[in-house]
Amino acid sequence: MKLDFTRWLPAIAKDRRTALSIAGVAALGGLAFGPAAVAAPLTTGPHEGARAAIDLATGKSRESRPAESGLTMGSPTADVPAGKPRTEDLVPHGLEGAQSRVPLDDAQVANAKAIIAEAKRTGVGERGAVIGVATSLQESKLYNLGHLGAYNDHDSQGLFQQRPSSGWGTPEQITDPRYASRAFFEALKNVPGWRDLPLTAAAQTVQVSAYPYAYAQWEQQAADLVQQHW
Repeated sequence: MKLDFTRWLPAIAKDRRTALSIAGVAALGGLAFGPAAVAAPLTTGPHEGARAAIDLATGKSRESRPAESGLTMGSPTADVPAGKPRTEDLVPHGLEGAQSRVPLDDAQVANAKAIIAEAKRTGVGERGAVIGVATSLQESKLYNLGHLGAYNDHDSQGLFQQRPSSGWGTPEQITDPRYASRAFFEALKNVPGWRDLPLTAAAQTVQVSAYPYAYAQWEQQAADLVQQHW
Protein backbone atom coordinates (compact mmCIF):
# COMPACT_ATOMS: atom_id res chain seq x y z
CA MET A 1 0.00 0.00 0.00
CA LYS A 2 1.36 3.37 -0.94
CA LEU A 3 1.54 5.72 2.01
CA ASP A 4 0.45 9.31 1.68
CA PHE A 5 3.27 11.02 3.56
CA THR A 6 2.33 14.61 2.83
CA ARG A 7 -0.93 14.44 4.74
CA TRP A 8 1.07 14.05 7.97
CA LEU A 9 2.52 17.56 7.93
CA PRO A 10 0.42 19.72 10.24
CA ALA A 11 2.39 22.61 11.72
CA ILE A 12 1.87 23.10 15.44
CA ALA A 13 2.87 26.63 16.48
CA LYS A 14 3.85 27.18 20.09
CA ASP A 15 6.07 29.70 21.84
CA ARG A 16 7.48 31.15 18.60
CA ARG A 17 8.48 27.75 17.29
CA THR A 18 6.99 25.24 14.89
CA ALA A 19 7.02 21.51 15.57
CA LEU A 20 6.14 19.20 12.69
CA SER A 21 4.67 15.74 13.21
CA ILE A 22 5.54 13.47 10.28
CA ALA A 23 4.53 9.84 9.91
CA GLY A 24 7.09 7.57 8.37
CA VAL A 25 10.20 9.18 9.86
CA ALA A 26 11.03 6.16 11.99
CA ALA A 27 13.94 5.45 9.66
CA LEU A 28 15.77 8.62 10.65
CA GLY A 29 19.50 8.07 10.54
CA GLY A 30 20.48 9.79 13.77
CA LEU A 31 19.27 8.97 17.25
CA ALA A 32 20.33 11.24 20.08
CA PHE A 33 20.54 8.98 23.10
CA GLY A 34 21.90 11.55 25.51
CA PRO A 35 24.69 14.06 26.13
CA ALA A 36 27.48 11.58 25.52
CA ALA A 37 31.13 12.33 26.22
CA VAL A 38 32.52 9.10 24.78
CA ALA A 39 32.05 8.11 21.17
CA ALA A 40 30.15 4.94 20.39
CA PRO A 41 31.90 2.37 18.19
CA LEU A 42 31.71 3.44 14.57
CA THR A 43 30.02 0.89 12.35
CA THR A 44 29.42 0.79 8.66
CA GLY A 45 26.12 0.11 7.00
CA PRO A 46 23.61 1.51 4.52
CA HIS A 47 21.69 4.59 5.57
CA GLU A 48 19.44 5.06 2.55
CA GLY A 49 16.37 5.05 4.73
CA ALA A 50 17.86 7.65 7.02
CA ARG A 51 18.62 9.99 4.15
CA ALA A 52 15.25 9.48 2.47
CA ALA A 53 12.74 9.40 5.32
CA ILE A 54 11.90 13.07 5.63
CA ASP A 55 12.35 13.62 1.90
CA LEU A 56 9.59 11.06 1.38
CA ALA A 57 7.48 12.53 4.15
CA THR A 58 7.67 16.03 2.72
CA GLY A 59 7.28 14.94 -0.87
CA LYS A 60 10.76 16.09 -1.84
CA SER A 61 13.09 14.26 -4.17
CA ARG A 62 15.27 11.53 -2.75
CA GLU A 63 18.03 12.39 -5.14
CA SER A 64 21.05 14.20 -3.73
CA ARG A 65 21.57 17.63 -5.17
CA PRO A 66 25.26 18.42 -5.53
CA ALA A 67 26.15 21.74 -4.05
CA GLU A 68 27.59 24.42 -6.25
CA SER A 69 29.58 26.43 -3.80
CA GLY A 70 33.05 27.82 -4.11
CA LEU A 71 33.04 28.28 -0.34
CA THR A 72 32.84 24.68 0.77
CA MET A 73 34.51 23.21 -2.29
CA GLY A 74 37.58 25.12 -1.30
CA SER A 75 37.80 27.29 -4.39
CA PRO A 76 40.69 29.74 -4.00
CA THR A 77 38.73 32.32 -5.98
CA ALA A 78 35.65 32.28 -3.77
CA ASP A 79 34.89 35.75 -2.43
CA VAL A 80 34.00 35.75 1.25
CA PRO A 81 32.13 38.89 2.37
CA ALA A 82 33.76 40.95 5.09
CA GLY A 83 32.94 39.68 8.56
CA LYS A 84 31.92 36.24 7.33
CA PRO A 85 33.71 33.01 8.33
CA ARG A 86 36.55 31.82 6.13
CA THR A 87 36.46 28.47 4.37
CA GLU A 88 39.33 27.11 6.44
CA ASP A 89 37.44 27.93 9.64
CA LEU A 90 34.23 26.29 8.46
CA VAL A 91 35.70 23.13 6.94
CA PRO A 92 39.19 22.80 8.44
CA HIS A 93 39.52 19.08 7.74
CA GLY A 94 38.09 19.01 4.22
CA LEU A 95 34.91 17.27 3.13
CA GLU A 96 34.37 13.61 3.96
CA GLY A 97 32.92 11.76 0.99
CA ALA A 98 30.03 12.59 -1.32
CA GLN A 99 27.83 15.48 -0.30
CA SER A 100 24.05 15.69 -0.18
CA ARG A 101 21.95 18.83 -0.48
CA VAL A 102 18.26 19.60 -0.02
CA PRO A 103 16.24 22.72 -0.86
CA LEU A 104 15.18 24.62 2.25
CA ASP A 105 11.92 26.39 3.04
CA ASP A 106 11.51 29.35 5.38
CA ALA A 107 11.00 27.16 8.46
CA GLN A 108 14.21 25.23 7.81
CA VAL A 109 16.22 28.42 7.26
CA ALA A 110 14.80 29.89 10.47
CA ASN A 111 15.88 26.78 12.37
CA ALA A 112 19.35 26.96 10.86
CA LYS A 113 19.58 30.58 12.03
CA ALA A 114 18.52 29.52 15.53
CA ILE A 115 21.28 26.92 15.63
CA ILE A 116 23.85 29.43 14.42
CA ALA A 117 22.73 31.98 17.01
CA GLU A 118 23.18 29.45 19.81
CA ALA A 119 26.61 28.54 18.45
CA LYS A 120 27.58 32.16 18.99
CA ARG A 121 26.06 32.30 22.48
CA THR A 122 27.69 29.07 23.65
CA GLY A 123 31.09 29.99 22.25
CA VAL A 124 31.58 27.04 19.89
CA GLY A 125 32.13 29.42 17.00
CA GLU A 126 31.80 28.89 13.28
CA ARG A 127 33.06 25.32 13.30
CA GLY A 128 30.65 24.34 16.04
CA ALA A 129 27.82 25.94 14.08
CA VAL A 130 28.70 23.83 11.02
CA ILE A 131 28.66 20.67 13.13
CA GLY A 132 25.31 21.65 14.65
CA VAL A 133 23.62 22.51 11.36
CA ALA A 134 24.97 19.38 9.65
CA THR A 135 23.75 17.24 12.54
CA SER A 136 20.26 18.72 12.33
CA LEU A 137 20.21 18.30 8.55
CA GLN A 138 20.82 14.58 9.08
CA GLU A 139 18.53 14.13 12.06
CA SER A 140 15.50 16.13 10.94
CA LYS A 141 16.33 17.97 7.71
CA LEU A 142 16.23 21.12 9.88
CA TYR A 143 12.57 20.56 10.78
CA ASN A 144 11.54 20.91 14.41
CA LEU A 145 9.80 17.55 14.66
CA GLY A 146 7.21 16.93 17.32
CA HIS A 147 6.21 13.52 18.61
CA LEU A 148 5.41 11.13 15.77
CA GLY A 149 2.96 8.97 17.68
CA ALA A 150 3.14 5.32 16.77
CA TYR A 151 5.81 6.15 14.20
CA ASN A 152 8.10 7.88 16.67
CA ASP A 153 11.69 6.66 16.92
CA HIS A 154 11.58 5.95 20.64
CA ASP A 155 10.89 9.37 22.20
CA SER A 156 13.17 11.37 19.89
CA GLN A 157 11.97 14.87 19.05
CA GLY A 158 13.11 18.24 17.81
CA LEU A 159 15.86 19.49 15.50
CA PHE A 160 18.41 17.03 16.86
CA GLN A 161 16.04 14.14 17.64
CA GLN A 162 16.99 14.31 21.30
CA ARG A 163 15.36 11.98 23.81
CA PRO A 164 13.75 13.10 27.07
CA SER A 165 14.29 9.61 28.49
CA SER A 166 18.03 10.04 28.03
CA GLY A 167 18.29 13.30 29.89
CA TRP A 168 18.17 15.86 27.10
CA GLY A 169 15.21 17.71 28.62
CA THR A 170 11.44 17.70 28.57
CA PRO A 171 9.54 17.37 25.27
CA GLU A 172 8.74 21.07 25.50
CA GLN A 173 12.41 21.91 25.94
CA ILE A 174 13.86 19.76 23.18
CA THR A 175 11.29 21.08 20.69
CA ASP A 176 12.44 24.61 21.47
CA PRO A 177 15.13 25.27 18.82
CA ARG A 178 17.15 27.50 21.13
CA TYR A 179 17.15 25.03 24.00
CA ALA A 180 17.84 22.03 21.77
CA SER A 181 20.73 23.80 20.06
CA ARG A 182 22.21 24.94 23.35
CA ALA A 183 21.97 21.41 24.77
CA PHE A 184 23.73 20.01 21.70
CA PHE A 185 26.54 22.57 21.90
CA GLU A 186 27.07 22.15 25.63
CA ALA A 187 27.44 18.41 25.05
CA LEU A 188 29.79 19.07 22.14
CA LYS A 189 32.02 21.20 24.38
CA ASN A 190 32.41 18.18 26.66
CA VAL A 191 33.95 16.14 23.84
CA PRO A 192 37.73 16.28 24.27
CA GLY A 193 39.41 17.91 21.28
CA TRP A 194 36.18 18.27 19.33
CA ARG A 195 37.58 21.15 17.27
CA ASP A 196 40.27 18.84 15.91
CA LEU A 197 37.88 16.02 15.02
CA PRO A 198 36.29 15.40 11.63
CA LEU A 199 32.62 16.42 11.63
CA THR A 200 31.40 12.82 11.67
CA ALA A 201 33.40 11.96 14.79
CA ALA A 202 32.37 15.12 16.64
CA ALA A 203 28.67 14.74 15.84
CA GLN A 204 28.64 11.00 16.51
CA THR A 205 30.23 11.44 19.92
CA VAL A 206 27.31 13.64 20.96
CA GLN A 207 24.50 11.85 19.13
CA VAL A 208 25.57 8.18 19.41
CA SER A 209 23.75 7.44 16.17
CA ALA A 210 23.10 4.08 14.56
CA TYR A 211 24.41 5.67 11.36
CA PRO A 212 27.62 7.40 12.46
CA TYR A 213 28.90 8.23 8.99
CA ALA A 214 25.71 9.94 7.83
CA TYR A 215 26.54 13.37 9.24
CA ALA A 216 29.46 14.07 6.92
CA GLN A 217 27.30 14.26 3.81
CA TRP A 218 25.78 17.55 5.04
CA GLU A 219 29.00 19.42 5.85
CA GLN A 220 28.99 21.36 2.60
CA GLN A 221 25.45 22.67 2.88
CA ALA A 222 25.92 23.37 6.58
CA ALA A 223 29.02 25.44 5.87
CA ASP A 224 27.15 27.41 3.21
CA LEU A 225 24.37 28.19 5.68
CA VAL A 226 26.77 29.26 8.40
CA GLN A 227 28.73 31.46 6.00
CA GLN A 228 25.52 33.09 4.81
CA HIS A 229 23.85 33.65 8.15
CA TRP A 230 26.75 34.17 10.58
